[in-house]
Amino acid sequence: MSGLQERQDTRTGKASANSAEVFSQLYEENFPKVYRYICYQVTDTDAAEDLTSEVWEKALNKFESYDSRRAAFSTWVLTIARNTVTDFFRENRKQQNMQIQTIRSIQPDPPPDEAVVKDEEIRQLKTYIAGLSRQEQEIISFKFGGELTNREIAKNLGLSESNVAVIIYRAVRKLREQFLGAEI
Repeated sequence: MSGLQERQDTRTGKASANSAEVFSQLYEENFPKVYRYICYQVTDTDAAEDLTSEVWEKALNKFESYDSRRAAFSTWVLTIARNTVTDFFRENRKQQNMQIQTIRSIQPDPPPDEAVVKDEEIRQLKTYIAGLSRQEQEIISFKFGGELTNREIAKNLGLSESNVAVIIYRAVRKLREQFLGAEI
């Protein structure tokens, strides 16, 4: 039984009042997913960091209302992230470009020539993703930034699981074709 389940009321499935350490553990496990998801959506790194902070503040304030029977915690917090990003775009309509931030694990820096090639590939990928439809961008962000399953994405967006899979397949195919076309 997980720490969250131990601290939930068995009748409601909701987190109990003394669940700060559980929230802390869930924060540690899910922070990278939330941050990557937001980075896939927002151009400015500072804005992505601010939005990530805002998401976690909202999640903490509403944690007592979280119900594990309705959704996994990662799904719940990424829904908060999605709504926060949507609000951000409403407030900042000028900033509609999508950006991918490379979140590198702690590793030695690659040789300079490899770094240049990788940076160019990332730049190209950003450009190609920005050319996808808003729905495709959002689904790609959930899948690769938020690491959600197709089922979780479908639930978040009100689509069928097979529709999500088709959209991912087609978007990735478009990106692959653009990369292959650029290499020629």
